[in-house]
Amino acid sequence: MAIYLYHYFDKTLGAFKNLSDLSDDEAKAVLMDMRESRPYSQPAQRDIQYMNRRRHYEQLAYDRFKELGGKPERPNPHYMVVEYCKWLGEWYQNCDFIKIPIENFNKDTISFTYGDMQISLNPLSQDNSKPYRGKLYTYEQILKVIEEYGLPQEWNPNGELGPERYIEAQVWSDEALKEYI
Repeated sequence: MAIYLYHYFDKTLGAFKNLSDLSDDEAKAVLMDMRESRPYSQPAQRDIQYMNRRRHYEQLAYDRFKELGGKPERPNPHYMVVEYCKWLGEWYQNCDFIKIPIENFNKDTISFTYGDMQISLNPLSQDNSKPYRGKLYTYEQILKVIEEYGLPQEWNPNGELGPERYIEAQVWSDEALKEYI
């Protein structure tokens, strides 16, 4: 099975503009600008505590990924998703995406969550009815999860069956993304 990773972004900002690479004040300024200049975009809806939560879950994912044998090269990831997701294509007013074959990546620098990392790793959303929640996966592990449960964007395109709408890929390296950054 050929797998592609997708990165969705606002064309006016460009691809792989990572809020986590910014200071707290710089990230807050970008988020405030999004609220004012692109109020109908999904990222403009983020609350004031968004960056605190994001940094918390990125550190948690980083630590877990290293425990799984991952080799992160960045302190925070770039975000992509496994395969096309129509819903994410509607997040931005000027949306575009980049599609990259997984073979272009060093798989030791990519972790995965079944659903958005901040939801999947949040203790409040973990329950026994969804065994894939609360876990961070390596490439080999996520392939098995996909085989068992499928892609969320196929079985839950409208979010009616839970918060899982895509499989998030956390890319912990700039290497495969150099031509886009």
